[in-house]
Amino acid sequence: MAGFISAKRKNNSRQNVMCEINVTPLVDVMLVLLIVFMVTSPLMVAGINVDLPQTNAAPITGQDEPLSITIDNLGKIYLHDTPINIEDLGPKLRAITNEKMDSRIYVRGDRDVDYGKVMQVVGLINEAGYEKVSLVTDIKPQK
Repeated sequence: MAGFISAKRKNNSRQNVMCEINVTPLVDVMLVLLIVFMVTSPLMVAGINVDLPQTNAAPITGQDEPLSITIDNLGKIYLHDTPINIEDLGPKLRAITNEKMDSRIYVRGDRDVDYGKVMQVVGLINEAGYEKVSLVTDIKPQK
């Protein structure tokens, strides 16, 4: 009788008990995790908060993942989410891209930062040998 569990009924017939996995708690947990990831994923897109200027320009499309340089409202410079000194910008870009000078670089400058600071960063990127530099803006809302 190994492997079978019997149960007696009123009519004294023997039945095998079927064991099933209850998936309802698993589905509940997975739905909660899905909601958590859906809520937090937009917050993880850009680590540095900047108030981007708005424009009607069309977005640029490309195949490779661009590097992102951010200048916040205090003038601090970030390479992705890592703070960086302005003197180290060229060498770090060359190290990250392995001297691949056709890499796309996006510059995100806060609306309140001095325009000269943004142009200084773009100039340093150009001096390092990179020509595909783009300024990131927000899309102006349609009226």
